[in-house]
Amino acid sequence: MKKTTLYNAHLALNAKMTPFGGYEMPVQYTGVKKEHLAVRESVGVFDVSHMGEFYVSGPRALDLLQYVCSNDISKIIVGKAQYNYFPNAEGGIVDDLIVYRLAEERYLMVVNASNIEKDWSWIQKHNQNFDAQIENHSDNTALLAIQGPKAIEAMQSCTEFPLASLPFYAHTTASFAGCENVLIATTGYTGAGGIEVYFPASEAETVWNTVLKAGAPFGIVPVGLAARDTLRTEMGYCLYGNEINDTTSPIAAGLGWVTKPETDFINSENIALQKKEGTPQKLIGFTMENRAIPRSGYTLVDIDKKPIGSVTSGTQSPVLSQGIGLGYVDSSWATPGTPIGVLIRDKFCPAQIVKTPFIKS
Repeated sequence: MKKTTLYNAHLALNAKMTPFGGYEMPVQYTGVKKEHLAVRESVGVFDVSHMGEFYVSGPRALDLLQYVCSNDISKIIVGKAQYNYFPNAEGGIVDDLIVYRLAEERYLMVVNASNIEKDWSWIQKHNQNFDAQIENHSDNTALLAIQGPKAIEAMQSCTEFPLASLPFYAHTTASFAGCENVLIATTGYTGAGGIEVYFPASEAETVWNTVLKAGAPFGIVPVGLAARDTLRTEMGYCLYGNEINDTTSPIAAGLGWVTKPETDFINSENIALQKKEGTPQKLIGFTMENRAIPRSGYTLVDIDKKPIGSVTSGTQSPVLSQGIGLGYVDSSWATPGTPIGVLIRDKFCPAQIVKTPFIKS
């Protein structure tokens, strides 16, 4: 099991550790609800150095990315980022990722930790037809996500660059927390605003300690994977392995907005047909009517208790103090406002389909 450079720092903060994506990662420090609400109301910091970082550069870099990515990479200007997924030939999803355009012919792809080896093999395989320069920097790159409505203000003392000038899904390279050439991006997985910073893993402890010190007057707290999951669930964001996987239709998963078949990516013709004609199932959000917490794998049923789908993610929303979930249902049942049920230990628990996100960001 791998460890990020900050493993000992997490232990010193009494973090509860758990295996995730091949790494020993902090699942919580002081409690999921406290960490969750800190991000929603103030600022929290996540060590997400387990994520994968691939650089693609050269004259054919754009051509390679247009072929393996779902979105229109040509629309990314230098200094901006774009959400994407890798479609496979069978109609599923290899992984979802963010692509940053660093220079005219240089890009950074950030992929999920559990898929680093699979994704790297996928890129290598398809690059044989393009011969772009590709580099895997996953093992020597650290990543901190500093999220929350006070994150920008709290982190301004760490850099001379005016953080408030960065628009959403943008990035710059600047000195940060005593480290040179840090990629600072207004991306994240919480819906709470803030920044993500990429830098050499050898600088991790220095940057981590500086971030905690700078954020102290704003009530910054370290946040684990458990609150990261409840935060993304409140926003209705897909998690690879839950809402999306190698067999999931990206259109059924609601990813049509990042699907541009006109770029002629892998399997674009079939995905374009799904985008036009629809899919048998759709990913929906739902809220529990009474006190109950839905969990992944639970059966979704109609009011007559007939199965119509299944739960992919579920939790107790710390903001709403209510059970919320994501899941797939037959498309005829996907309309917001539709009453449904969740079978929890064979008991019918009433719920209602709602439009996501569950809360306003």
